[in-house]
Amino acid sequence: MTWRPVANWGKKQPMALRLAARLGRGRGRFRVLDRFSCPAPAPRKPDLSNWDKNDLAVAWLGHATVLLRIGGMTIITDPVLMSRVGLGLGLMTGGPRRHYAAALTVRELPPIDLILISHAHFDHLDRPTLVRLSKRTPVVTALHTGDLISDLGFKQVKELDWGEQTKVGNVDITAAKVNHWGARTFYDKHRGFNAYLLDAGTRKVLYGGDTAYHEGFKSLGKVNLAIFGIGAYDPYIHAHATPEQAWKMVAHVDADFVLPIHHSTFRLSHEPMEEPMQRMLAAAGRDEGRVVVREIGGQWSIK
Repeated sequence: MTWRPVANWGKKQPMALRLAARLGRGRGRFRVLDRFSCPAPAPRKPDLSNWDKNDLAVAWLGHATVLLRIGGMTIITDPVLMSRVGLGLGLMTGGPRRHYAAALTVRELPPIDLILISHAHFDHLDRPTLVRLSKRTPVVTALHTGDLISDLGFKQVKELDWGEQTKVGNVDITAAKVNHWGARTFYDKHRGFNAYLLDAGTRKVLYGGDTAYHEGFKSLGKVNLAIFGIGAYDPYIHAHATPEQAWKMVAHVDADFVLPIHHSTFRLSHEPMEEPMQRMLAAAGRDEGRVVVREIGGQWSIK
């Protein structure tokens, strides 16, 4: 019997679904076997010595994890800093291993003013990383995902549905529609999935989360920086944009600059690891200078 029939059978078994949901809530405390398959170091390491002096700045830590400086605040998106993501299977994590380590460890992070979570997939909502972050940090997350975060000890967890808005410090945060899905395991199809428009008055950033191509971002207006995923499209184009489609969505928000993410970190699909960035630069053509970070650990800023 192949894996696919087993998986399809498991989706119909209530006990299997409940077990998967429980395994999806692990905190990673006992996954000692994960330490024996360390990924390669990140190509670059961010220099945060003048981080607080930037008006707008980003450092890409890998996959969808971005340090963002805007409105005098430091925001981290979808923090995933462990060597593997996936279900907790006792002494190990049942899921993909990083190709490159995160550019910063938890201990190397600057003080975080806001944690932004797009959706509950394991490569975006990583409980073993979250449990290591300060519980005093406010969290903004998608609808019906707060239960995966608040039980870790976080005191301020705000869920947003599409079109809803909240304010943290000097930044207005609006949840935007994406073309994706949000279930963490087979049992929880009710969970939401978001992009976020971050407005600090003089600067605007769109964090696109995970999305296939769609034209819904056109209503958001112009942004200074768009952060879009460009990987995991082969064969999952129904859930993730190709680099060419991401470039089209950059135009939808008339972004001055773009930070491509969701590539070169985990092998989640069939395209070669280096292909997404190559195709992104080809799509940008003469505007490739607007692509601000091209390697894990790279950073960019506007004073």
